[in-house]
Amino acid sequence: MTSNTFDVSLLKISKTDVIDVKAVGGDTHLSGEDFDTTLVNYSIQEFKKKISEDVRGNPRAMGRLKVACEKAKRDLSSSIFAAIEIDCLYEGIDFSIRISRAKFEELNSSYSEKCIKLVEKCLFDGEIKKKDVDEVVVVGGSTRIPKVQRLVEEFFDGKTLCKNMNGDEAVAFGAAILAARLSGNY
Repeated sequence: MTSNTFDVSLLKISKTDVIDVKAVGGDTHLSGEDFDTTLVNYSIQEFKKKISEDVRGNPRAMGRLKVACEKAKRDLSSSIFAAIEIDCLYEGIDFSIRISRAKFEELNSSYSEKCIKLVEKCLFDGEIKKKDVDEVVVVGGSTRIPKVQRLVEEFFDGKTLCKNMNGDEAVAFGAAILAARLSGNY
């Protein structure tokens, strides 16, 4: 199951491991899928420039393009360039482009900036200054994008991000805390 949301949580953990949720925030309409969609739209434009055909009316071609763009996004998390290559994308016509991480970041700059605004708002809501944050833990889809990581590090004045937590475990842990709080057992 995929989550189409960008979530931010601000926690205060005491020396005795008591967790106090200071603030939560996010956007249910911002996710890694938005970054994929931007790349899909860019690819459609590039195909149209080369072939003068619009693939939007072909569900099979669109599905294949979406899969290829999602893979390219993942590849760009660890490489500077990625290829989007699809044999017989539309009416027997092959499609192939190479995209740089810089171009991907440019295409998605508004989403990256939106992620930082959500972090900023969560700190404001929790009445915590960024200098008072001891550790920044990032998990999940869009936090794997180097530009998002860079912006978060810059926002926290160069603080090293903790990126080694399993996303599913983090979500399960947070859900358990929320359930305990709602039931009054926390």
